[in-house]
Amino acid sequence: MIKKQFTPKKTVCKVTFTVCTEKANDSVAVLGDFNNWDPTANPLSNKNGDWETTVKLNPNEEFKFRYLIDGSVWENDEAADAYVTNEFGTQDSVVNTNI
Repeated sequence: MIKKQFTPKKTVCKVTFTVCTEKANDSVAVLGDFNNWDPTANPLSNKNGDWETTVKLNPNEEFKFRYLIDGSVWENDEAADAYVTNEFGTQDSVVNTNI
């Protein structure tokens, strides 16, 4: 799940990425264009029964991303704004930060 919130001057879009607890045993990370697909840059924390993290992104851009679950399973976000085919022949989720 994705939740977007803009700062009052709309200079930053805070995007909260959430994955249901049932989907992961040990870890979840969100990897994408915004963190150079680094699995250590944005780990999700297990909060309130779900895995969650918030990332600050520039407004009026599109970012491809996926979740890495338990270090080996790639998962898309079912609430993504769009999906695009990647160079591996699978799909990436897209989050759009248009104002």
